[in-house]
Amino acid sequence: MDILEELVEQTRDFASRRDWLAHHAPKNLAMAIAGEAGELASEFRWLTIEGSHREQLTSAQFADIRFEMADVFIFLLRLSDVLDVDLAAAVRDKLAVNEDRFPVAPDARE
Repeated sequence: MDILEELVEQTRDFASRRDWLAHHAPKNLAMAIAGEAGELASEFRWLTIEGSHREQLTSAQFADIRFEMADVFIFLLRLSDVLDVDLAAAVRDKLAVNEDRFPVAPDARE
């Protein structure tokens, strides 16, 4: 079992033990991802571009950002489970599409 499969099972078990599976319809999970992404973005709201880099963040800021990232990922894992999407395969497939859509400029290769 790979790490993504393990995390999907852990998030499924977490939700199941709390009797939340009935609320984890794809629509609800997608909305939860959007909400959590908004919370993640709000952690960066008043930072400068330079101030948003890890070495410029306070330990408290970094901890908050880290957990907001985890919240987004947890809901994404739940959505992948509910829709039976292999996220690793989806990422590989999307990267392949993006390779064709966004070719490397000749001068960027040097």
